Amino acid sequence: MAGRRSTGRRSTGTRVDLHRVRDRLPASIQDVVRDYERHLALERGLSPHTVRAYVGDVVSLLGFLHCLPITTPDQNNDQGRDDQGDSDERNSAEGKDDKGKSDSSREVSTGGIAALDLQALRAWLAALRTAGTGRTTLARRAASARTFTAWAHRRGHLPADPGGRLASPRARRTLPSVLREDQANEVLTASASGAAQRDAVALRDHALLELLYATGVRVSELSGLDLDDVDLERRVVVVLGKGGKERTVPFGQPAERAVREWLEHGRPSLARPVSPPALLLGARGGRFQPSSVRRIVHEALSSVPGAPVMGPHGLRHTAATHLLEGGADLRSVQELLGHATLATTQLYTHVTVERLKAIHDRAHPRSQ
Repeated sequence: MAGRRSTGRRSTGTRVDLHRVRDRLPASIQDVVRDYERHLALERGLSPHTVRAYVGDVVSLLGFLHCLPITTPDQNNDQGRDDQGDSDERNSAEGKDDKGKSDSSREVSTGGIAALDLQALRAWLAALRTAGTGRTTLARRAASARTFTAWAHRRGHLPADPGGRLASPRARRTLPSVLREDQANEVLTASASGAAQRDAVALRDHALLELLYATGVRVSELSGLDLDDVDLERRVVVVLGKGGKERTVPFGQPAERAVREWLEHGRPSLARPVSPPALLLGARGGRFQPSSVRRIVHEALSSVPGAPVMGPHGLRHTAATHLLEGGADLRSVQELLGHATLATTQLYTHVTVERLKAIHDRAHPRSQ
């Protein structure tokens, strides 16, 4: 198998530039952040996107600990949005009142990393909540803080692990938007019509749409596929998932035909002498990037009347939903999607209610 690589949602809204916050941290704390970043990337094998998110949360926490601005004033009117930190700093977010004195919740935030205790963690989350951070983001940031403090304690940076006693708000699980079966068929039929002209780009786009819907893989997993990862005879792909875990995912005959057409009549037209062994190539012969896959999916779905606005992850939701509706068991769907826990897969069971009602009506003696 060819060498594997990691390939990387951010909500809109005003954010603090956490790069600036990181640069303003004391040199010793920046060293700790770099060490943690290496731990996440090399020891835990997380994707660059996940590493950036974890490190961003830690920078926000340590910035708060050292009285640096980590929130923006207009977030008070932006309830429920992420504030992962990317816009200009604002003076009113310095944690000071109108008289310029430090807020009492920041008085604990004057020392080095050893000052990171349970009180500081709670004060940080409270500051984010006051700035308008939503429950889901708060839950994620609390989880990131717990991961960091556990690591910092193991490395000797903290005398104890305060994160083990940190509670966080339960995130609200929103139900994913999915395509109906007829809408999915319409998307793929339209894509197949374009590919019938044997245009290289149309063949590639049809192949990626078929694979996304057939396998339910993540967009980064799709973009990371190499030629050796696809077995057309057995109709399976080997993908590198989160945490560097490999799994084998099957696909059906329509996806097989689409991939064969792309490999025989499309990819040779886009390949260059320096092209990587990637399954999907861009117009210049390089590996097709996740951002380009998202654009293709958005364009394909926008042509279907009534289809929800979604990207590649929406096709992943759709694939899981249609598998369950077709009678697949939850454990099998978990394995196919590469979910670490069954609880994540259970999110899709809401759409099977109508199917379960139909089974109940047919099978239960007291259903009528």
